[in-house]
Amino acid sequence: MRVSRTQAEENRQAVINVASRLFREHGFDGIGLKDLMAGAGMTQGAFYKQFESKEDLVVQASRRALEEALGRWSTAAASRPDEPLAAVVQFYLSEGHCAERAEGCPVVALGSDAARQGPDVRTSFEGGFKEYLALVGGWIGEADAKGSEGGQANSKAMAVLATMVGAVLLARAVNDKEMSRQFLRAAADSVMAQTTAMTAVAKPRQ
Repeated sequence: MRVSRTQAEENRQAVINVASRLFREHGFDGIGLKDLMAGAGMTQGAFYKQFESKEDLVVQASRRALEEALGRWSTAAASRPDEPLAAVVQFYLSEGHCAERAEGCPVVALGSDAARQGPDVRTSFEGGFKEYLALVGGWIGEADAKGSEGGQANSKAMAVLATMVGAVLLARAVNDKEMSRQFLRAAADSVMAQTTAMTAVAKPRQ
């Protein structure tokens, strides 16, 4: 039976959504096309009707995962508009988020994998990084954190992002649950202490 263009696009989006989760759970090279397509309820034979290659899917799935993650940041920030960064830190550096392999941060789950991929995949991650940095820069009052506009984000926003991502990566990498919690708590305390100091310095004297 011939599939309509609308249905074909819905099928393609379904594969991208499933891949964005399965790649985060297993890594780019940890799952094959057969299992990816089965996860979307389709056969491997349908793959090449929708994508040029596995790398094409990796690019699309990476973008989708980063978009979803940024959406979660925005939702957390909106819940506490007076303290958006504190809300994101509380969410991102929580034990719950740390345990979310398939739904969690793609930078933590796939950052090292992305470094070994082609330029198109790295470009997807670079775009996501800029969006993260634009949000953080805005929250800590960095006027030069231009994010997706292509500017160089301030090093303070980079330090905040690196601290948060690194903490979740380390927390996931150990068996000791208390050590895992300590990584998360230490990072949260560090980020909030740094940003509080930044805000205090930035405030004009009365």
